[in-house]
Amino acid sequence: MEASSVVNPRAMDPGDLVLRGGRVFDPAAARPLDQVADVRISGGRIVEIGRGLVGGRIIDVKDLWVVPGLIDLHVHLREPGQEYKEDIETGTRAAASGGFTTICCMPNTRPVNDQRTVTELIVRRAREVGAVRVRPIGAITQNLEGKILADIADMKEGGIVAISDDGRPVMNAGLMRRAFEYARTFDLPVVQHAEDLDLSEGGAMNEGAVSTRIGIRGQPACAESAMVARDLEIVEWTGARYHVAHVSTARTVALVRDAKRRGLPVTCEVTPHHLALTDEACSHYDTRTKVMPPLRTAADQEALLEGLVDGTIDAIATDHAPHSPVEKDVEFECAAPGMLGLETALPIILDFVRMGTLDDKRAISAFTGGPARAFGLPGGGLTVGAVADICVIDPERPVTISSEGLSSKSKNTPFLGQAMAGRAVLTLVEGRPVFDLDSRFR
Repeated sequence: MEASSVVNPRAMDPGDLVLRGGRVFDPAAARPLDQVADVRISGGRIVEIGRGLVGGRIIDVKDLWVVPGLIDLHVHLREPGQEYKEDIETGTRAAASGGFTTICCMPNTRPVNDQRTVTELIVRRAREVGAVRVRPIGAITQNLEGKILADIADMKEGGIVAISDDGRPVMNAGLMRRAFEYARTFDLPVVQHAEDLDLSEGGAMNEGAVSTRIGIRGQPACAESAMVARDLEIVEWTGARYHVAHVSTARTVALVRDAKRRGLPVTCEVTPHHLALTDEACSHYDTRTKVMPPLRTAADQEALLEGLVDGTIDAIATDHAPHSPVEKDVEFECAAPGMLGLETALPIILDFVRMGTLDDKRAISAFTGGPARAFGLPGGGLTVGAVADICVIDPERPVTISSEGLSSKSKNTPFLGQAMAGRAVLTLVEGRPVFDLDSRFR
């Protein structure tokens, strides 16, 4: 993987800028855009899209894709409290390298983001050192313990865009109902890590033929879908917005599809690693393949791709989960779950595009307009007057994932050493370059 070229977003004001001659497309727009054109940016906003545009600085992007800045609804930045794994500066640099201009960070920090003071700390640190926009997600319950609701109103004023006890499902149905009702008051989506702990019973991977063969305790697919089925009943009762994190099973996809058909306010996301890998990847006891929810079967993988293609799945989210060797260089069942995702997401998904199993417009929509709509976030589009958060992609750029090329502090990805193709080469936030792989601004 090529060494990252992340620049300080506050260090350069490009002024009047034209991105010339790229394939400009925004499949999520009311009137879908897909044409070879120039994009002129001034004052941090898109001011014109057309041919033959002029500006103070011209950047040639011929044969490249010019798309809205990517949005990730599910990232772990580890700050405050676990900065040895990742921090806001390195995490947002990794995001910029991956083409993301907005990321939503989960609340399982130390201390937990369950109060306004922690929310405001994250917001302030992101403004000070972050390369991209950081939108905090607040906890549903105090200290993620599933017992007492956190102060959602106060966190909302501090800047949260959703609530979740990510990694710790809310098992108490009565408490979940109250969370839905309270979140609805503030028009916040409730993000659920869907796992019935009584069914999963601490399983370290998917329960099935592979877990039986290699002797690892598994958790059944129904541990996820049973929790989603319960939550959907409460959603229908309360009318609150519900977002299923990292969908991993065929049954969950079917449940969400039916809920949408019935008009319920439900959205969901899928990770690149659940699309690209199955539980067979765990057969060598590589702890980098241990994630939660676990990698599932080929049948589940096929259903996830089908759900992404037909729009049942709204967004691609990385669940970027950095860990150090302390957490990963141990026995499989003892290892912390999670893998990196910000810098591998695009090449993984573009591989599906090259294979013809995923349309390029659908892929970009799931990285941009889909997540923006799911959480009600600004961005995710390329329209005149919009803030110039833009990702420029070389869909054929060879990429070999390497430890040296990753901006993240951690290196826990099973894709190390793999040759891929396609990556972000330029990332702009408000028209300012925050990642510039080929030094176009120098």
